[in-house]
Amino acid sequence: MDEKAFQDYYPEELSHCYGCGRLNEAGLHIRSYWDGEDSVCRFSPRPYHVALPGYVYGGLIASLIDCHCTGTAAAASYRAEGRAMGTEPALRFVTASLHVDYLRPTPLGAPLEVRASVREIKGRKVRMAATLSAGGEVCARGEVVAVRMPENW
Repeated sequence: MDEKAFQDYYPEELSHCYGCGRLNEAGLHIRSYWDGEDSVCRFSPRPYHVALPGYVYGGLIASLIDCHCTGTAAAASYRAEGRAMGTEPALRFVTASLHVDYLRPTPLGAPLEVRASVREIKGRKVRMAATLSAGGEVCARGEVVAVRMPENW
């Protein structure tokens, strides 16, 4: 994709997260985009993201859902405020709650797709639902509550 990901708009001082920070050399570099009203992230797990031979480690699945949803929270909040991404003051979110249901083993070697939809924006909180799929099959579902970071953090 040539368009900028949500995470590309994070200020440098807030771009070091292991999951979504573009400035973390060892990180996952999760990249999220709008796809209509939903957001989407595609990620190809590496062989070392293994739980059991042939299957993805559950912590990676949780991280993908978590970081994709915090990025979506920021993008949705910019949209709700009628602002362009990256305008000041910067909107950045952290996880207040993460719940993941693992529905079936997630195969290693298949590209993963995380989709999120915003359920509610209320004050500083954004509540989202997400799915993680491999080969078109939903392998995990998640719910995330993200909270806006204070400007002086």
